[in-house]
Amino acid sequence: MKQTLVGILFFSLTFACFSQKRPPELQNKLDSLWQVWEDTSKADTLRLQAIKSFAWDGYIFSQPDSAYYFAQLEYDFASKTNNKIFIANALNIQGASFYIQGNFTDAIDYYTQSLKIEEEIGNKKGIASALNNIGNIYNQQSDFPKAIDYYTQSLNTYKDIGDKKGMATSFNNIGIINIDEGDYVKAINNHTQSLKIREEIGDKQGIATSLNNIGLIYELQGYYTEAINYNLKSLKVQEEIGDKQGMARSLNGIGVAYGFQGDHALRNGNKTLWADKHAKAIDYYTRSFKILEELGDKYGIALSLFNIGSHYEDLNEIDKAINYYTQSLEIREAIGDQQGVASSLNSIGNVYIYQGDYTKALEYNQDALAKALEIGSAIVTQEASKSLWEINKKLGKSKASLEMHELYVTTRDSLLSEENQREVLRQEYKYEYEKKEAVAQAEQEKKDAIAAQKLKQQKILRNGFIGGFAVVLCFAGVFFTQRNRIGKEKQRSESLLLNILPAEVAEELKEKGEAEARDYDMVSIIFTDFKGFTEKSEKLSASALVKEINNCFKAFDHICEKYDIEKIKTIGDAYMAAGGLPVPEDVSVKHTVLAALEMQDFIVKQHQEKEAKGEHAFEMRVGIHTGPVVAGIVGVKKFQYDIWGDTVNTASRMESSGAVGKVNISATTYNFIKDDPEFSFEFRGKVNAKGKGEIDMYFVS
Repeated sequence: MKQTLVGILFFSLTFACFSQKRPPELQNKLDSLWQVWEDTSKADTLRLQAIKSFAWDGYIFSQPDSAYYFAQLEYDFASKTNNKIFIANALNIQGASFYIQGNFTDAIDYYTQSLKIEEEIGNKKGIASALNNIGNIYNQQSDFPKAIDYYTQSLNTYKDIGDKKGMATSFNNIGIINIDEGDYVKAINNHTQSLKIREEIGDKQGIATSLNNIGLIYELQGYYTEAINYNLKSLKVQEEIGDKQGMARSLNGIGVAYGFQGDHALRNGNKTLWADKHAKAIDYYTRSFKILEELGDKYGIALSLFNIGSHYEDLNEIDKAINYYTQSLEIREAIGDQQGVASSLNSIGNVYIYQGDYTKALEYNQDALAKALEIGSAIVTQEASKSLWEINKKLGKSKASLEMHELYVTTRDSLLSEENQREVLRQEYKYEYEKKEAVAQAEQEKKDAIAAQKLKQQKILRNGFIGGFAVVLCFAGVFFTQRNRIGKEKQRSESLLLNILPAEVAEELKEKGEAEARDYDMVSIIFTDFKGFTEKSEKLSASALVKEINNCFKAFDHICEKYDIEKIKTIGDAYMAAGGLPVPEDVSVKHTVLAALEMQDFIVKQHQEKEAKGEHAFEMRVGIHTGPVVAGIVGVKKFQYDIWGDTVNTASRMESSGAVGKVNISATTYNFIKDDPEFSFEFRGKVNAKGKGEIDMYFVS
């Protein structure tokens, strides 16, 4: 599945397109009502309230053309008695009608008129609503700073009047922009706050929307199973309340997540799993598309066309893929969906890359990047810069290729940084924990109340019993103190054990008292070593030397954790780690190489900084080889998890045969990642390695 990530974005509020004419279907059904309501001489508050309900609650989502006509009646009736509350409301609904058509200029005019009247009469709820609606327009136009400004004003106004539903809406809309900008920590925080309020007030439609958006964040972070689960939860709620718009949104999100799972399976050579995930994705896309066609939702239709285009791209049916992408682009341009336009342009460019037509690809991907930078979309910037890096590399434009690579890496790291991902998960777990704690606290308070009542009734306590009870309390205090102390010590022991051994090995050791050695067919070994360590160490004090090594190895530990690489050991100034154990993974070779590159990058940057200050700094060689190993625990005291085999020896030779500032890999490792566009390679030819003879080696970057 080659679609641009932004192709999965689906805003929480979408509307159907219509014309502002009296709807023919109402002619027969509502003739009697029209005769009464169109008599403007009989305007009153009750009638205005009824028309407002028909316009907004009854028709705005299912038959928006009818909603517009009811709003016009409301405006006419309210004008007769100068009822400004209903005049403002009618303008608000009519603004929504233009918004739905993609006519943002007229929509903002109507919303602004509504806001002016609401401010004039001091109706804070109406002010907040109008501010939110104006924010929606700027959001659709990808003018994120203005959208955030209006949403924040709306949120503060809702807070002033204690309108929880309005606050939830504002948190949700701000969170959507956080997603567009790639700030997933703020996004999860805002959507979690929105969900919490919506659950508190029982807003099922809002709950479904928040679940959708949290699912989207997990999707963008690569947690596809979690994304599917959140969208399925949302779909269940939407089916209960009959929210077709929301159902389409959830179905689309599930389809995208399955598509990415299939993409991952295909990269790892599992075509059977790819076919299964692909079939599921298409099923969910089709169900979503049918609903969107029924509703006439242009934004959603464009998104579905985009996703179907990505499906045909996967099937290598290039003409169909470009056709669907182009249809999506045309609709997005018509409705002013700037983010969608950038996404469609980038995807069309990517198809031309696949065909080898780099001239056309360059044109589309450059337009996509320009649009992404203009609107501040980190997601499309990442995708477009990656494509342009590849194009310029193919065209031999080294400088442009390097610039695009730097932009891609910078944007990618900001979006998928370890700290970012951890904070997203932490916020979610924090919310789930708080929910459980709230339930537990309520139960405890209930129990405390019952206990207090019983205590009042028990008037049989006497001095002897109380004395005995005090002894019991004393023993209870000792028991609980000891239990807490034991619990803390156990937790500390667990933590220390996991610092020494992989989690799976530690678990086996606790259960059996021993851990068996195991054979692994494909493990990638990293070896690092500092050049001229002995000479440099003589120029540093013992404390300074230890501090410097510790600083480097701490950074390496964090990098290993980021890429799920197992640190094996350090020997003096050498560092050894392995990818693909104790749980083998198909992506472990790539992750090991990425970890090595990041380690080398850390040392190079540190060397430059220290040299500029006239301080001593280390330079480093790094080597990687992939192959079979044996892994297990050594010894019975101060035991250590270690690995053995010829693969380890060869990896060590890759390091010693390498060069400062480079990552040197064997031909075996190269063959696993040679087709990955994220890497560039420099073939070194056959290099003589001590004890191994001549070996094909590559520098990877």
